[in-house]
Amino acid sequence: MKNNKFYNIITYGCQMNKHDSERLAGMLEEMGYQPTDKYENADIILLNTCIIRENAELKVFGKLGELKRYKRENPDLIIGIGGCMMQQDEPVDEVYKKYRHVDLIFGTHNIHHLPDLINKIEKTRDRVVEVWDEEEGLIPDLPSQRKSEHSAWISIIQGCDNFCTYCIVPYVRGRERSRPLTSIVKEAEKLAADGVKEITLLGQNVNSYGNDLEKETTFPKLLAELNKVQKLKRIRFMTSHPRDFSDELLEKIAELDKVANHIHLPIQSGSNKVLKQMNRGYTREYYIERVEKIRKEMPHASVSTDFIVGFPGETEADFEQTINLVKELNFDMAYTFIYSPRSGTPAASRKDQIDEEVKKKRLKTLMDLQNKISYDKNQKLIGSTQEVLVTGASDSNPKVYEGRTSTNKICFFEKREELIGELVNVKIEAAKSWTLDGTIIGK
Repeated sequence: MKNNKFYNIITYGCQMNKHDSERLAGMLEEMGYQPTDKYENADIILLNTCIIRENAELKVFGKLGELKRYKRENPDLIIGIGGCMMQQDEPVDEVYKKYRHVDLIFGTHNIHHLPDLINKIEKTRDRVVEVWDEEEGLIPDLPSQRKSEHSAWISIIQGCDNFCTYCIVPYVRGRERSRPLTSIVKEAEKLAADGVKEITLLGQNVNSYGNDLEKETTFPKLLAELNKVQKLKRIRFMTSHPRDFSDELLEKIAELDKVANHIHLPIQSGSNKVLKQMNRGYTREYYIERVEKIRKEMPHASVSTDFIVGFPGETEADFEQTINLVKELNFDMAYTFIYSPRSGTPAASRKDQIDEEVKKKRLKTLMDLQNKISYDKNQKLIGSTQEVLVTGASDSNPKVYEGRTSTNKICFFEKREELIGELVNVKIEAAKSWTLDGTIIGK
């Protein structure tokens, strides 16, 4: 009989999913499983899926097909699939009917039931499908197995109430449910005591944190409480909705010394017509005013954003307004995506879908422009000194270490193992569009 049991988790999608995978790992390790990066050694393989873009969905089905041979080689292997993709009926039916080697299907609302579901499979060897259509309050606090000793995610609000017409998130993660402030602070204190220097607060819209709580609790108040946590050095958060990015929040961010100098504020389009059709709840003019105020209150902060290219009905004139907005606001970084129809959303049923080649052409135009802007902005940092949290060896080049500045720019520098997890000053000597190179000084 095998003494040790091993697990492997494959994660697709956003930081929320990555954090969920840490919690899945935490539950598995409490059950006695150990991590492995080799499928052939695993006793359980879990796929934590995303449904935001079609490409992620195709990757999942491809991976399920790849895993079939490991099931043939080890019939006791448990293969499970969860996450946002499994909150929709069509993907669940397809997995259940076409991928008979999958033992477990579960959703986003019941990840805390994972141990019970696995125990059931181990005892009966039956396939188990358990996907809740609705949340039953907050998912309880769960053990978490972090990949980083010095950085951690903290979920502060689950679900979303915005119902953007292109987005499936409210349907697969439910309506907004805020965690109690005291629970979040206690988690941050525990993480800091364990050596975590930087936390990132997660939510589909962190700005609406506390709206559903009985007591007067707001996101600015939460930030102020977390700023008091001893040993904690940096606080990040994502994602902010422009409509809810208030003056009160901006003033609090500027005031608190541990909150990072980086604001990620997704706009999605520079066209008022498209923004209205997306149900974003703000105008281009309002968004520009928000960014201008951020730069006035926080002159050293970086500002990044998201764009969706090729939303149904987007004309060349609409796209040109996006290009003009990028030129006007000079973002430090932009995450750019081609619109992908998601079944069940209002935008997916529109008849004025944009041709794929047109989408790709517009995306390239936007990316080329933003790459140049990012490069020019980073070039201006050469000769400056940036405070960087050292995270360890770079994945792209193990010969150097990397870290992030307060403004969320990746910085490479010489290997100094004793400095992992420390905040160091780095003199910037070279820069590219997305990265900086420098030398540690004063250590």
